[in-house]
Amino acid sequence: MHDHTFDHLRIEYGDAPLLASDLPPEPLALLRAWLAAAEQAGAPEPNGMALATCDADGQPHCRIVLLKAIDARGLSFFTNKQSDKGVQLAANPRAAVTFWWHAPRNRQVRVAGTVEHAAPGAADVYFGSRPRRAQLCSAASPQSRVVADREELERRVDALAAQVGELPVPRPPHWGGYVLVPSTVEFWQGRDGRLHDRFRYRREAGAWRTERLAP
Repeated sequence: MHDHTFDHLRIEYGDAPLLASDLPPEPLALLRAWLAAAEQAGAPEPNGMALATCDADGQPHCRIVLLKAIDARGLSFFTNKQSDKGVQLAANPRAAVTFWWHAPRNRQVRVAGTVEHAAPGAADVYFGSRPRRAQLCSAASPQSRVVADREELERRVDALAAQVGELPVPRPPHWGGYVLVPSTVEFWQGRDGRLHDRFRYRREAGAWRTERLAP
């Protein structure tokens, strides 16, 4: 059996620069602008981000979650807090996320920091805004736990649907939100020849400092 290599998969990223003069005083303003540009370019789920956490043994874990809000506090996402990531964040409330958009300009953003719980009211609002089927599935699924088969999951959902009837689906107490409070934010702009532009924001004494990184 031959190894499967990917050396033939190579594209040039274009040569649209990211300049120091493009950087606003705080990083979340630029993240909002890049998210908006990706959405306008038709990127599928431009708010998808790879979330990395660590378990008690120091083993990193990574999965895709959806960014649901950005405010002055940080980046918000929602999940079952009894899931693997919820258990890991309870023990080690630090995390990192990465965004990647091929369109419009081959960009990547990395954010690292501490994780705090979102207000219960925010979880109620978001849970209530979801389609009813998504509410039922989220409430019924024992996320990250071993199940016998798909039929077990479907039975759980059907049982909950029968229980609530036409009433609103209650948000489970273990389902809620987190806020990633950034301490570093890096913006990566792909350039031709792999001489990419990279700028990192670091929070120091309550203020943001920017620095250019080598690609």
